[in-house]
Order: sequence, then C-alpha cells, then structure tokens
Amino acid sequence: MTPEQLTILSVAVLVVAFLYSSVGHAGASGYIAVMSLVGLAPTVIKPTALALNVFVACITTWQFWRAGYFSWALFWPFALLSVPLAFVGGYTALPTGTFKVLVGIVLLFSAARLLIRPQPDIKKSDAPRSAALAIGAGIGLLSGLTGTGGGIFLTPIVLFKQWATARAAAAVSALFILVNSSAGLLGNLSATRDFPTPALFLIAAAGIGGASGSYLGSSRIPPMVIKRLLAVVLLIAGAKLIFT
Repeated sequence: MTPEQLTILSVAVLVVAFLYSSVGHAGASGYIAVMSLVGLAPTVIKPTALALNVFVACITTWQFWRAGYFSWALFWPFALLSVPLAFVGGYTALPTGTFKVLVGIVLLFSAARLLIRPQPDIKKSDAPRSAALAIGAGIGLLSGLTGTGGGIFLTPIVLFKQWATARAAAAVSALFILVNSSAGLLGNLSATRDFPTPALFLIAAAGIGGASGSYLGSSRIPPMVIKRLLAVVLLIAGAKLIFT
C-alpha cells in the first residue's frame, strides 16, 4: 500500500468511525466496506476491522455505561456463547470467494438495517434465555468469520422483538461488539501469528473519529442522515464483493 492510499484510507476510516460511533456502533461493516473498495486482501481486512472495532467499541461502551443505559441482565445471555464462537470464527480462514460473498451479504444486511425505520422505542418483554443464547451463538460465529462485532445484527433483533429501548439496546450492543471483536481478533492472531502493519495507522484514525463522533455526533447530526449515507457506502461495497 502506497502512502497516498494509506492516507486516503485513514481519512475514510476516521469518517466511518465518526458516523458509526455517533449512533452507538463501532463501525466494522463500514471499515470492511472502505477497505474492500480500495482492494485490500481478506487476510488484511479481517484482523484490521476487528482491531478497529475493539478500539472504537471501548470508547462507545464507556459512553453508554457512564450514561447509565447498560443492562447486565440483557447482555450476558447474548454474550455467553457468542464470545467463544467469535474466537472460533476468527481462527477459521474461509476461501477468498466464500469470504467475499459472506461479507457482501453482511454489508447488504447492514445497509438494509440502516434504511429500515426503527420500531417504536418501547420495551415489551425480557429476552427469553434460550433465544438469547442461540442468537448470541450465531452472531458470535458470524462476527468472527467476517471480522465484524455483531452489533449490526444484535441491535435490530433486540429492537424488533422490543426486548429493550433503543438506548439500552445500543449500550448492550456496544459491549457485545467489544467482547466479540476481542475474541475474534485473538482467534485470528492465534491462527495467523501476524498483524497487518497498516492497521496501526488506521487504529489512530478510528480512535480520533470514534472519540469525536461519540461525543458530538449523536446530539448534533440527524441519525436518519447518517443512516442513509452509510447505507449507500455499504450497498456499493456489498454489491462489489458479491458480483465482481
């Protein structure tokens, strides 16, 4: 990667981190999108996206925890099986073609999630323990395989089933993203014994974007505008991976 490409990618990662953190996510699907658009290899994309996710999720988790929205009772059933399976997914190396299609589907799903109008912001019931364990296990494995934290899947499920309000769901998803991304990254590093050097520069960019986005973006930028812009990026990148 040339210095010019790294600079452009760093700016893109900073913008993605700012936008995602302003709505309570860490940004893995966005990082995957911009790295895919510049043609990075899956072996670079996966650990880099996970590392960026860990860094930004730390910031987002702290913000929501400090604000008092986190619920341990909602969090732990989803996380119990997701963490070990995220490690397994991170350890597993998929064939390039399979990786591209799977990540493309993840990105298109993420775009649809950003475009769909949210459910009413109410909690109707607690998440059934068995359902939470099964959902967490599936999301954990998928997050490790694709280099995402799983929050882009967990949040819409929790909101659709009305197991929590939007802020409580975001708080739980933030820590869910952190633990899954950490497990996935450890699994990947255990398998490859290698960490992409460009990721170190991108982590700094993500940190700046994540800190500023979580502090300023959520109260100043209309969430619907952010969702529409991100959805366009994800649709383009997802289609590029699946159809090219």
